Amino acid sequence: MPLYECVLLARNDVTQQQVEAIADQVEQTLKAGGGEVRKREYWGLRGLAYKIKKNRKAHYMLLGVSSPPAALQEAERQLGLHEDVLRTLTIRVEELEEGPSAILARRGEDRERERGFRGPRPAGRFSSGRGGGRDRDDREEFRARPREEMDMGMDGE
Repeated sequence: MPLYECVLLARNDVTQQQVEAIADQVEQTLKAGGGEVRKREYWGLRGLAYKIKKNRKAHYMLLGVSSPPAALQEAERQLGLHEDVLRTLTIRVEELEEGPSAILARRGEDRERERGFRGPRPAGRFSSGRGGGRDRDDREEFRARPREEMDMGMDGE
């Protein structure tokens, strides 16, 4: 049986459980046609590159499917009619990837990076971020100086 990957985008005002219910409907349709869902990943609520049907964010869901073309076509038709689904993309693949997809793997790396060292940051000129987009922390008045150098500067005055 051919293998497919289907990514669907659901409106941002539905819950994760409702997105899972949509995926369950797709799975039932495929089972009725002799197919199956082998992989299922919820990627979360993510920002869109541009507005789709007045939405700036969407819930992303990836489905790895093994199905005859007729059953997949019926599932795509039902997704197109569903009012909570913004877009779908289905492609045929040679094999389904084992383990997490690239999106979930990158999210794990981002979390590891966030847990890294967060040392003290030098005080900027404007705490609100105004400054014309220029980074002024490299100026001498904002650089950290050794204590001895600061003590010498006070004695000399």
